[in-house]
Amino acid sequence: MSDILVDKQRERNIFKVTIVGAIVNFLLIVYKFVAGILGHSAAMIADAMHSVSDFITDIVVIVCVRIANKPKDREHSYGHGKFETLATLIIGFVLLLVGLGIGWSSIGIIWDVVIEGKQLRSPGMIALVAAFVSVISKEVLYWYTAIWGRKLKSPVVVANAWHHRSDAWSSVASILGIGGAILLGNKWTILDPLAALVVSIFIMKIAFGQIKPAVDELMERSLPEEVENEILKIVAGFSKVGQLHNLHTRRIGTRYAIEFHVRMPGNITLSEAHQAVTEIEIKLKEVYGAATHVVIHMEPYK
Repeated sequence: MSDILVDKQRERNIFKVTIVGAIVNFLLIVYKFVAGILGHSAAMIADAMHSVSDFITDIVVIVCVRIANKPKDREHSYGHGKFETLATLIIGFVLLLVGLGIGWSSIGIIWDVVIEGKQLRSPGMIALVAAFVSVISKEVLYWYTAIWGRKLKSPVVVANAWHHRSDAWSSVASILGIGGAILLGNKWTILDPLAALVVSIFIMKIAFGQIKPAVDELMERSLPEEVENEILKIVAGFSKVGQLHNLHTRRIGTRYAIEFHVRMPGNITLSEAHQAVTEIEIKLKEVYGAATHVVIHMEPYK
């Protein structure tokens, strides 16, 4: 199967997985906002905003992955794989902004209660039921998306899976806050905005976990040391190859780029040297994928 067909199949699978998530998120947005408003729950409205961010990132994934899988052209000789990294970065920043917004709003409500002495209405049972529904549906969606993300070797799909799980975790916090406010009475209604604040902390923690690796990749960070050591070991296994040096590695979306210099006997023919280098390139692509970008510079030694 050609690289183009493989990429097209991969794109279709990512599209399918993301569309399932988008449909679930849209239904949860409507349900949570209704439950939060009718149930007078700041935690559930915060939870609904989290689902809105989930829905937005689903759209980002669909658009960026489609661009990322375009074949390389004259203006993009390395392909468009970095768009997938860009999508991961956007997801991280959306999460961070949502977390900051929810946190700021929650602190404002807590300030009004503790400092200003305002009374909050006790949240309704509809908000608690919505939180339970959210936990179950988003945890199932996390596993569905994460399994496909790892199978497709797609960082952006895995990032989106963690976005789903962060929504599930935030709903757990909502359950504790809303449930506590309902069961313990009016004196404990502050548990609801406190739960929303906990939700914001969860969201921001996951956001930083998505942003850092995406920034590393956009800054051309080298592949992990264990991968580079494996490359050295593979190349050293070829009999006609001498010292390998000037190894440079990086990621291009889901693909690896590997460039290095090798010293080869000066008394062999150019054809023999070319054949040896071709065998190295074939082996590296067998290990790291057919789309791996490999550049090998030959140097003679006596």
